Amino acid sequence: MKIKELRLHPAAIADGPLRSSYGRHAPYALRTLVELKTTDGITGISETYGGDGPLAALEAARPLVEGRDPFQLTPLWMDLAQRAEQDRKGGDRSQTYLVPGENPLDVHTRTYAALEVACLDVIGKAVGKPLCDLVGGRARSSPPFSAYLFYKHGGGGGMGDDAREDEYGECLTPESMVAQCKQMVAKYGFKEIKLKGGVLDPDQEIETLRQLRAAFGPAYPLRIDPNCAWSVETSVRVGRKLKDELSGGGYLEDPAAGMDGMAEVRQRLLAEGNETPLASNVATTAFEHLPVAQRTGAVQIVLSDPHYWGGIRNQQHLSKFAEVLGLGLSMHSNNHLGVSMMIMAHASACCPHLTFACDTHYPWQTEVDEVVLGGRVPIVDGCVHIPDKPGLGVELDYDQLARVSERYRKLPYRKRDDEAEMRKHVDPNWKRILPRW
Repeated sequence: MKIKELRLHPAAIADGPLRSSYGRHAPYALRTLVELKTTDGITGISETYGGDGPLAALEAARPLVEGRDPFQLTPLWMDLAQRAEQDRKGGDRSQTYLVPGENPLDVHTRTYAALEVACLDVIGKAVGKPLCDLVGGRARSSPPFSAYLFYKHGGGGGMGDDAREDEYGECLTPESMVAQCKQMVAKYGFKEIKLKGGVLDPDQEIETLRQLRAAFGPAYPLRIDPNCAWSVETSVRVGRKLKDELSGGGYLEDPAAGMDGMAEVRQRLLAEGNETPLASNVATTAFEHLPVAQRTGAVQIVLSDPHYWGGIRNQQHLSKFAEVLGLGLSMHSNNHLGVSMMIMAHASACCPHLTFACDTHYPWQTEVDEVVLGGRVPIVDGCVHIPDKPGLGVELDYDQLARVSERYRKLPYRKRDDEAEMRKHVDPNWKRILPRW
């Protein structure tokens, strides 16, 4: 069996005006759907970051993919890594100043990840086994996910005749955030709660966490992620005030910029007897970051993501490294469709050390855009069940795929730019400043 053809499908999916320290989300998020068609008539699928950059990287890999045996993943990794080494110019592999999916130093890992998953989907279909069972079996069959809360402006995403219903409404106060969370938990059954911070004054975000704890109680672990919006001093102050709210399985994620800043926050909190763990998907985005994070005490929980760590098998390596180094493991998320939902579920299922509920933006996307045949991937009791189907367990709805691809072609932008959306809708002079508080 050989890979006969690589097909790439750019997609634009409606996204509400969600806020973070990066700015405001555009009316559409960009994704790329990948197909590998084989000489045996099997098609493997995957999903990854969207826009012209990821598309160009996948297109450049076409000569390395077409004609290859899909079982031969290690040589594919080596070929892509060799090409990346030739292009490497040095620089920072963290994501402190870049949105996920846009660091040029991680192009080969992101590209390989998309191709690896599609190959594993092919292999699973060829042998009749779910993807996670191909790579050693599962530690869990129904991986848990967390309620991912966002401050947001009014609107449900999309534009013009394609504008979507605003399911959650404007949410820019602690009270409205509690309402958002109750609505999301009631619909999906989540058992852990994460707040995207770095948007309002830190005291308002502290109050939001306190109201969430009062509404849901200590049985629901809480997390907050300001994406480096706070100084070390502010991070320590917030950690001090939220010591109780972030206890019992919660964590403080990327409060300050850089490994040094995170390490100082941790040291100062520990000196006060505050053991709130710090988590990161910004300071720790590559294997070389792990020993530094452990040695300096900057990070206690790594937020993984098979899309940029180099695929599901690399995610398994990360799980073992984290276990050996005494680091916890969770999973990061970007806006995504059902194919990525299943990639994340399989990745979580086959990583024993991934014991924290994963992030997911899936509740912020809508049925109108779903490209999975049969509709949205179910989230039941906060979990995604791995179906007894080969590969990823989902197939593409080609009518839906054509719709989201046509929408992509009509959009005026080809990359995520949250600053531009802030300047357009909120403040014409807005820039992402670190730290903001």
